[in-house]
This record gives sequence, structure tokens and C-alpha cells, in this order.
Amino acid sequence: MSKLVEKFREYSVWRTGVVSALERYRDAADAAGLADESSGQRIAHMLSRLAGDKMTVAFVAEFSRGKSELINAIFFADYGQRILPSSVGRTTMCPTELLYDDRMPPSIRLLPIETRATPLSTSDLRLQEDAWTVMPLDVSSADSMLDAFRQVGLSKRVPVEEAQRYGLYDAADAGSGMTVGADGLVEISRWRHAIVNFPHPLLKEGLVIVDTPGLNAIGTEPELTLNLIPNAHAVLYLLAADTGVTRSDIDVWREHIGAGAGRMVVLNKIDSLWDELRTPAEVAGQIASQVDSVAQTLELAPSQVFPVSAQKGLVAKIGKDAALLEKSRLPALEQALSQRLVPGRRELMQLQLHAETAELLASRQSLLSSRMRNVVEQLVELKSLRGKNQNIVAHMMKRIDMEKADFDASLVKLQGTRTVFATLSDELFECLGMDALKRDIRVTREAMEGSMFSLGMREAVRRFFSQVEGNIILSSRKVGEIGEMMTVMYRRFSAEHGFALSTPMPFSLKRYADEIEAIEAAYQKQFGAGAMLTTPQLVLMQKFFDSIASRVKQTLVTANRDVEAWLKVVMAPLEAQIREHRDQLKQRRNSIERIHLAADDLEVRVDALQRMQAVLEGQKQALAACEAGLKAALAAELPAPVLLFA
Repeated sequence: MSKLVEKFREYSVWRTGVVSALERYRDAADAAGLADESSGQRIAHMLSRLAGDKMTVAFVAEFSRGKSELINAIFFADYGQRILPSSVGRTTMCPTELLYDDRMPPSIRLLPIETRATPLSTSDLRLQEDAWTVMPLDVSSADSMLDAFRQVGLSKRVPVEEAQRYGLYDAADAGSGMTVGADGLVEISRWRHAIVNFPHPLLKEGLVIVDTPGLNAIGTEPELTLNLIPNAHAVLYLLAADTGVTRSDIDVWREHIGAGAGRMVVLNKIDSLWDELRTPAEVAGQIASQVDSVAQTLELAPSQVFPVSAQKGLVAKIGKDAALLEKSRLPALEQALSQRLVPGRRELMQLQLHAETAELLASRQSLLSSRMRNVVEQLVELKSLRGKNQNIVAHMMKRIDMEKADFDASLVKLQGTRTVFATLSDELFECLGMDALKRDIRVTREAMEGSMFSLGMREAVRRFFSQVEGNIILSSRKVGEIGEMMTVMYRRFSAEHGFALSTPMPFSLKRYADEIEAIEAAYQKQFGAGAMLTTPQLVLMQKFFDSIASRVKQTLVTANRDVEAWLKVVMAPLEAQIREHRDQLKQRRNSIERIHLAADDLEVRVDALQRMQAVLEGQKQALAACEAGLKAALAAELPAPVLLFA
């Protein structure tokens, strides 16, 4: 526990440092008059990302493998007793998220199982407060919290038809663990999903714990397959030393989890191998043999399997028994989890922020450089007028007027570019927009409802993905056209008017295309071409599509938001320097005109520009200091992670 707390606090300190550095840079840019709507939005987006940063750890296993006990041992031992119910049999009946949101009071939000009869996914229903049953959580009483948590494990008995309508029962699936009782009823969970808002120190720091209700739920609850497990930063896959690796264990590992960064196998209940009649070395040898067997079966290195006794680890922590804690081997798992989870998340956040801040800093530097260059040019221009007659001054006024005429001509050309830009943007959102997606979802649902055969339903879903992927390809082409057009305009204004512009900010829809591809791959694993599906499986396929549609919608909503932000940003540096150049031309014309009328104004204007030059130099130094502080905050080192996986 202490290592996890330490790592989370280090990460929290790093985030706080980056937030402070970003705010200082924002204030410095604002004080220098360099802030605009585009830069403000970008900084606000980065601050929001840091404030809302979460790290998710998912616990996956068949029931009776000790998931809830392991969560208690790792996270909640300080309460002096179990917080999550843990006993023989199935105690977690629905996917449960433990998190903290300071905008809400401590509570348990429970989504009734009846919502599975609607076309809405769990993600859709998160936004509908009236769909949830809310229970207050008394965090001052461990017993009260334990009683509240027991609500998550409540079940009820329903007719077979009702269980099938929810996609929870298939008579042909002998491995589901669900049977029809003598009363003709099937036992199902009372709840579809639970969200526990709990002000635990680690949860306050952004940790989210996901407790799954068993392997069967992975096949029947699309939220787990499409969202919670794939997006978890760490997945702890539990096996039990007293049961070994079952066929379903292997299938779930290969199809839904698999080896990779943040995926850890935990061999629980090693205390079942403890034997007073054997020496410690013999017991350790037997545990090592079990670890080797699990590693071979799952095609892993033995170092990727962590043998523990969650129950003994919890007892040891509560009783402050250091020897028993060491024997439980829980500290080794906690160490591995802390070293892998936090540094990995920080590295990802750091890479994202580096890219965003680089563009932000470059655009502000270009604008400030443009101002300084214009001031220097004005100074050179005005100093050259010393001792010159009125005819030369008049000639310089005409030259500025010619510059302005050339610049105005460029702006006319830019107006044509703006028109094309608006047209391409409209075409882009027509391909990527929500109207097209809603139409595709409606057409697919109608086709699935009209076909109760697996071939027809698979074809409807195939067409859906083909349409979505085609729209992303078309959108990518529009993004490319806009990028090329803006590159030409950047180069033209830089060459013709001396603008300090680098290439436009690049943008790609590849990340969103990859997300859609991953969603399709998850669907193919469960319902791809192959054996004919039973009627209950066809019902489940329809439920799965509801979640697929929700996930695709979330992905495209994010893509639309990011495209919209990029369209504002890609034009912003050019627009800012156009405004700056226009103002400078006006100031130069006014200055020389006043000098033409009154020669005494020359030295006054030179003096004013020199003071302005000093002010700009001071702003440049202040901004450079804030830039250096921001880069240092981003690069601040945390202890190097221990690489668990090659």
C-alpha cells in the first residue's frame, strides 16, 4: 500500500507542477498581449486533461478466485476489516467501479438490470441520472460501508424468457454457470452496473478500480469487452492455486486480455499450498512449480506471474504481522503494480502534453518575434529620416501605401482561401458528423431486427463498420486537403510579407480509425464468421451492437471535437500575424505622416519605439522563463519504472 500511495503522490505532485507552470505561462502570454481565443482554448484543454486524469486498474477472474479479497488487501486494509464483501461463491454480481468525484457525495449508484432490455448501453445511461438507484455511503463507519457494498451482490430469480431477453441466459452454454432451478427460474444479478463514489486517498488521486463479476460477464456485458477492460491501464487477471487454469481461463486470457503492458497474472490462494509437514523450501518449490505451469499454459515468462495469498495478506496488514505479510507475497505484487502503473501513465501524459505545448509555444514565439521585428524595422525606417527633406518623407509614405496595397491584395487572395477552407470544413463534418452516424446506426438496427439469422445480422454489422471506416477515410482526405492549402498560404505570407510562420499544425484521424478497428476486432472475436449462432446469442449480438454504436459514437464525438479545435488552431497563427502586420502598417503610416507634418515628432516617435523595444525584450525574457519552467515541469523525473514485460 505504501508504495502505491508513494507513486500516486509523486504523480500528483508532477501534475500539480505542470498545472502551475501552464498557468504561469498563460498569465505571462496574457500580460504580453499574446493571448487569443485559440491559445486560450488549447491551454484550457490541457488543464482540463490534467485535472480529469484517471488511472484504471481492472480485476478480472472467474468467481471464487478472490478478486474482492485482493482489492481489500491492496487498497482497503487500513479500515481494519473487509470493505468489499468476500466469501465462498459469487459476491460481485455486476461490474463495479470504485472512483471518486468530488462533485457528488459519497454514494453507490446502481443501474437496474432491466435497462438491458433497452437499446442504451451503460455508457449512454451514465448521463441519465434518473436511470440509477442511488444509495448514500457512510464513510465514517466500516460496517455501514460493508452493508452498502453488499447491495452490489444482490440477485433475483426471473423466468427464463426474461433472462434471455436481457441476453443473460443461453441453455446451450453449459459453461455459463447459470441453470434453471426447480421453480423454473434463473438467478441473475439485480443490477447491471455499479459505481461507488468513495473518498479514499488513492481514488482521490485519480485511481479507478474495476471489479468484474466473473468470466461469464465478459461475454454478456459489452461494456466490459468494449470499454472497461481494453481501456484499463492495468489488468490483474486472477487464477487460483487450488483450482489451476481452466479452459475458460485460457480462452478469456487469449481473447480479451493477453500479454502486454499493464497486463499481470496473479496466482492467488497460495496459502492452500502451505503445509506444516513440508519445509519452507519444499513449499516454495511447489509454488514455483505452479507458477511455471501457469506461465507455460498462458505462454508467459514465469516472472510475469505473481503468486500471492490475498486473504493472508489482508490478515497480516490488519494484524500488523510483518512475517505473515512477507509470506503472503503481497508486497511483491504491490511493488510491481506501483512501478508499472504510475510511471507508464505519466509517460503517456507527458508525450501528449509535449506535442501540444510545442505547438503553443511556437505560435506565441512567432507572434512575439513578428512584433519585435516590426518595431526594429520602424526604428531603422524612422532613424533613416533624420536630416531628410519633406520629399523623401513623402516618398516613404507612398512606399508604405504600396506595401499596404500589396498586403490588401494578398488578403483578397486569402479571402478566397477562407471560402475554400469553409467548404472543405463543411464537407469534412458531413462525413464525420453525428447525423451520418445516427443514420448508419438506425439502418443497421433495422436490418438486424429484420433478420433473425446470424448471416443477415453479421452482414448488417459489417456494412456498418464499412460505412464508418469509409467516412473516416473521406474525412482524412479532407483534413489532408486543408493542411496542404494552409501550408501554401503560410509559405506565401512568409515569403511575400516576412511573416515568421512555421508549417501549420499537423492533424491526423489515424488514432480514431485505430479505435474503430479495435472495436470491430472485439466484435469479430465474439460474433465473427463461423458457427451458426443460437437465438440467445443473436439477442446478445443485438445488445452488443448497442454498445458498439455507443463506443463508435464516443470515438467520433471526440474526433469531431478535436477536428473542430484543429480547424481553429490551424488558421490562428496566420490570422494573428495578419492582424499584427495590419496594425504595424497603420502605425508606420501614422508615424511618418506626423513626421511629415511636424519634424519634431521624429525623435518623439524614435524614443517611443525604443521604449517599446525594451518592453518587448522584457516580455520575451519573461515568456522564455515561463517556457523553460513549463518544459522543466513536463520533464521532471519520477523514479524509473521497472519493466515487467519485455
